[in-house]
Amino acid sequence: MNRSMLTYIGIYIFVASLLAFILCGADKRRAKLGRWRVSEATLLFIGLLGGCFGLLLGMRVFRHKTKHLKFTILVPMECILWIAGVIYFFIIK
Repeated sequence: MNRSMLTYIGIYIFVASLLAFILCGADKRRAKLGRWRVSEATLLFIGLLGGCFGLLLGMRVFRHKTKHLKFTILVPMECILWIAGVIYFFIIK
């Protein structure tokens, strides 16, 4: 794969992370207001699709889902998988 492909993947991860960050903040706000919430499955799925970095940042900034063991384990694991995947496909292979 070439350098332009790495650029596209970087843009994709940025957009997915921005979406995850916004959803994390919106979910925290809705939780405080007692409104409809974003499901945990949706947040984790967006993280798996590449938004894990924004989700991790959102968890820290908004102090959201930080007491949920599922999130404190799975979100960093998703980040590690993405980093390992990029390293494998662009550096090792």
